[in-house]
Amino acid sequence: MAITASELVKDIAGLVTLPDVFLRISRLIDDPNSSSSDIAKAVSRDPSFTLRLLKVANSSLYSFSAPVTTVAKAVSIIGTSQIRSLALSMSVAKTFAGLPNALVSMENFWRHSLYCALIARHLAKSCRGCDPDTLFTAGLLHDIGELVIFNRLPVQAEEALLAVLDSQDQLQVHQAEQQVMGLDHAEVGGTLARLWHIPAQLEECIAHHHDIAGAIRYPRETALIHLANVFALMAEVDTLDLADVSPIDPGAWELVGLGEDCIAPAVREAREEIKEAEQLFTV
Repeated sequence: MAITASELVKDIAGLVTLPDVFLRISRLIDDPNSSSSDIAKAVSRDPSFTLRLLKVANSSLYSFSAPVTTVAKAVSIIGTSQIRSLALSMSVAKTFAGLPNALVSMENFWRHSLYCALIARHLAKSCRGCDPDTLFTAGLLHDIGELVIFNRLPVQAEEALLAVLDSQDQLQVHQAEQQVMGLDHAEVGGTLARLWHIPAQLEECIAHHHDIAGAIRYPRETALIHLANVFALMAEVDTLDLADVSPIDPGAWELVGLGEDCIAPAVREAREEIKEAEQLFTV
């Protein structure tokens, strides 16, 4: 019997829940009566997250002129909404770290996700109105539905992966998933994002990064994640030739207002940053 994305994520909700620190930060940010001081206090209640946040604030992702030594300073110079995005990024990577999965290398999964995140952040700086930290988080989480599928439908997931390997017509993973299961990882990831009450922009980027025409509220941000996903593949296989990777939806270029000349610097910068990013988000 076919299973729905809602049933899949409901089944996994007891195994993977967002940490209290993210939930506290999120509630405070949504509260118009809270202050940056309140948010800094909420962060400081979690020593592990505090340490990670300060490492990120002092990393090359931000390159501040002076060391960031306190949570209050990190919150004030990074910004409250960006703090929520960073909290979500670090929380999800940690939350899924122990989820059983025998189908793919978790190291490879997170490296692709981080490449996508770094490239999305780089591209967002060239797109007026796009927040780099939010797009970083969207890139990091874009394939989170795959982990749910790997854990809950391992037999079908393996069948889909084998179909991709055996394909003569460049069948993509999400297309194989649709053929085998009647759903794909983007749909599952978007459904999980709604269950977790993740901000709508992130939800739409996750749910439609393979189907940018379906993005209604945030089409440009979703198109940016679509591009970053493909560029991440290029970074992984060390190529700048679009013929070597999955095809790009032509509409994505028009939506983000960028051209192919953005590929090389985005890929190059991500390859320079990937080792530090792995230390910050997955160790």
